[in-house]
Amino acid sequence: MAKIIAITGGKGGTGKSTVSTSLALSLSKEYCVLLVDADVDCPNDHLLLNCELKEQKKVYQRIPIFDNSKCQKCGICGTVCKNKAIVSLKGKFPIFIPKQCNGCGACEIICPYKAISWNKKEIGKIYFGNVEKLSLLSGELKENEPVSEFIVNHLNEEIEATKKDYDYIIIDTAAGSHCPVIASFELATQIIAVTEPTPLGSHDLEIILKLLETLKKDCSIILNRSDLGDKSKILKLASKYKKKIVLEIPYSQDIAKAYSKGIPVLIPNINSVIK
Repeated sequence: MAKIIAITGGKGGTGKSTVSTSLALSLSKEYCVLLVDADVDCPNDHLLLNCELKEQKKVYQRIPIFDNSKCQKCGICGTVCKNKAIVSLKGKFPIFIPKQCNGCGACEIICPYKAISWNKKEIGKIYFGNVEKLSLLSGELKENEPVSEFIVNHLNEEIEATKKDYDYIIIDTAAGSHCPVIASFELATQIIAVTEPTPLGSHDLEIILKLLETLKKDCSIILNRSDLGDKSKILKLASKYKKKIVLEIPYSQDIAKAYSKGIPVLIPNINSVIK
């Protein structure tokens, strides 16, 4: 059964994806590894690994259908639509905006005339690829769609279905602390937060640590570009939340050059972060 490790970070640009791809590539030299790019709004692990992806499946979300023969133009459905996907005025048939719908179902529940049923819309895709012995699973949200965690949920289903085939599964989460990130933590048995010694880095790291404390999920810390700033705030946060800094990665021009050329990066001692 695979050990599932989520690599996260409060802000973009800390090196989360570089760490994720490096760890997965390094482990794949010896083990059977799946890397999951769960940053579905802007997936880029395939670019860092120079990996060609193939579409595996489309992802759909339910959307309502309005039966005007049953609709009594009461306007109630529009009052419960928090995403404003339904423009509904009393005395007029509802106007539906599919792009804004998140499929919550409140409109169907509240309709007193049973005038609402369900259809579906495509909201994204799941892709798969390989780099040498490393497998890559990647999700991508379709442009202008509002609910990226639905794509992450489908990635989780793929992980559940295939985890017996791998020794390690590395999940590269989105930046931040919103719903898609929380969904990425669901199956993780180890979580690593990547940060940097900057005011933004320490601020967003604390948000992640608070979130994981609320979720009752333990984590450790990787300090990237550790020699470019004042790391005292990161050390204080690690002490405050009783978290271990498992690796410090100094700034490297070699890593920066490889990153810019699309050459996969292998960070020295990256495997040491595994519990």
